[in-house]
Amino acid sequence: MDYQTGLIIKATGGFYYVAAGDVIYECRARGLFRKDGVSPLCGDRVKVEVISGTTGCVSEILPRKNALIRPPLANLDTLAVVTSVCDPAPNPLVIDKMLAIACHKGIRPVLVVTKADLGSAGKLQEIYRLAGIDLFTVSDKSDEGIAEIRVALSHGISAFTGNTGVGKSSLLNRIDSRLALATGETSQKLGRGRHTTRHVELYRIGEDGYIADTPGFSAVELERYEVIRKEELADCFPEFAEYTGRCQFTGCSHTVEKGCAVLSALAEGKIHPSRHASYRALYEDAKKIKEWELKGR
Repeated sequence: MDYQTGLIIKATGGFYYVAAGDVIYECRARGLFRKDGVSPLCGDRVKVEVISGTTGCVSEILPRKNALIRPPLANLDTLAVVTSVCDPAPNPLVIDKMLAIACHKGIRPVLVVTKADLGSAGKLQEIYRLAGIDLFTVSDKSDEGIAEIRVALSHGISAFTGNTGVGKSSLLNRIDSRLALATGETSQKLGRGRHTTRHVELYRIGEDGYIADTPGFSAVELERYEVIRKEELADCFPEFAEYTGRCQFTGCSHTVEKGCAVLSALAEGKIHPSRHASYRALYEDAKKIKEWELKGR
């Protein structure tokens, strides 16, 4: 029996398309995955049992370094959170929730701000430069920022995520025109509803990079599928790292306590108030999570 090792680059309708060298195999998955409650995901490295020609069966999922439930992706290296200057206006809490999830999963977070021709991205640049998170701005009227993003995402597996309307598919088309992904304008003409991306698929970018376009999703969906415990939340704000070990009391929540080094850094302007406000809001939400909700997470 011939076995190949490859990368799942597309998953749709129960079929998995695995890139192994120059060959793409169309595969079904073995029933044992369903029995074990595991599903192959885009981004998984897998072993394929070749049945005939370019058809096969996914026989083994190799160990993952991370996985997201929505969008369903594995082994991500970079998560690009896409927001826009306006239409829709940026929501700092939603942005920070997505960035926190990336950090929680061990994924490099970056922020991409679209529609810079319609307004200033200065406030966002101020917030996230202080947080140490890479930020790129792009304009709909020029190629500003496109080359920089292309370079930043040209290694490993990357994904774009963000709410509907911020221009993810349009941006991907500009990064690589071969993709020809459906945009919102096209979708409206064809009467296909709000979301333009129907399945998860990885597209080759650069020599050893892949990028996924993912459907827009709301903060409600994000919180439903990706949970961060309150004890883990501070580690998901990288600008807190220098201070969390200096608090006067162990178990500090970094919200109201006297002797909190994070709050001192906030007062000294070393942590941006917008980021700490998001942290407090997410901490309050995390306090409400019940242990039974965390089973299987």
